[in-house]
Amino acid sequence: MSSAWVWLTFAMGGVITFLQRGSFILFVGDRELPEPVRRALRYVAPAAFAAIVAPRVLGDEGLSGLGNPDPRLLAAVVAGLFMWRFRNMAAMLVVGMVAFWLLRWVM
Repeated sequence: MSSAWVWLTFAMGGVITFLQRGSFILFVGDRELPEPVRRALRYVAPAAFAAIVAPRVLGDEGLSGLGNPDPRLLAAVVAGLFMWRFRNMAAMLVVGMVAFWLLRWVM
C-alpha cells in the first residue's frame, strides 16, 4: 500500500470523526436535551473509565482468575471501598496506589 493511501485513510478518518462530533453541535447545540438523554449521559464517563480499567485490573484470566487474586484486583477493591465510604477521588487514588504497592510487596 502506498503512503498516499495511508495518509488519505488518516485524513478521511479525521474528517468523519469531526463531522460526527460536529453534528451534535450543529443539530442539538441550541436545544435542551431530553431528560432521559441527560440522565443517560451522566453514566458515560464512569462506563468509559470502567471499560478502560477493568481489563487491566482483572488481568489476562478475567473473572476466572479470582481464585488466585492479583494485587491489582485487591487494590482496586480497597480503593473502591474507600471511595464508597469517603467520596474523595484524590485520596482514593492515593489509597489505591499505596494498597497496590503494599500488596505487590507482600505477595
